[in-house]
Amino acid sequence: MSAMEFTPYGWPEPGDRYLAATAFLDFGAPAVARFVADVIGDATTATQKAVRLFYAVRDQVRYDAGNVRLTPEGLRASTVVAEGAAFCIPKAALLAAAARCAGIPAAIGLSDVVNHFSTPKMQQAMGGREVFMHHGWAALYLGGRWVKAVPAFNKELCALMGVPPTEFDGTQDAVLQQFKADGSVHMEYLRDHGIWSDVPLQRIEADWTGYYPSTLWRDHQGGA
Repeated sequence: MSAMEFTPYGWPEPGDRYLAATAFLDFGAPAVARFVADVIGDATTATQKAVRLFYAVRDQVRYDAGNVRLTPEGLRASTVVAEGAAFCIPKAALLAAAARCAGIPAAIGLSDVVNHFSTPKMQQAMGGREVFMHHGWAALYLGGRWVKAVPAFNKELCALMGVPPTEFDGTQDAVLQQFKADGSVHMEYLRDHGIWSDVPLQRIEADWTGYYPSTLWRDHQGGA
């Protein structure tokens, strides 16, 4: 397979590149293959499979913003399955890998968002930045078109935050909720950075360097 494909605007053509295993989307790993088989069960259509995979990644993998590792190992789908907790980018990687394993073309998208209910601890880790740069999500090709699927926040976390969990029916975009249950603003999407055929580790690290304190991710990289 050739080099990673980047689509800065619009959507890519859903060719073989978006069905292939990669170093990050490693659905050939036994743990990922088992995860997919167990979740899909008796589902027969691509949409049924995608919906089941979305909810499994959303709720079986706890959202953990305190363990940000910008390494091949830290962003790998098989690592997410093994650890059962991850931040948004590796959770998106697992959903994309699982979808490809099920024969559904999938990609990685990155966006900038503002989380109006970020914790003081997280704000400090981010160097006081309000904008979350490169919030990760998966793009799935279903029914002849691409849809966004954001499996980041598990339902237990949403209950604690008073935010309705993101729902997915396989036909409409499933993004993080803009409003809390009380009507206050929760999540604001600012811009999309494009679509990649694999996790763009070098792009993420280059953009985060100088924007966030390096301790946000380097403290978790084996002493790096």
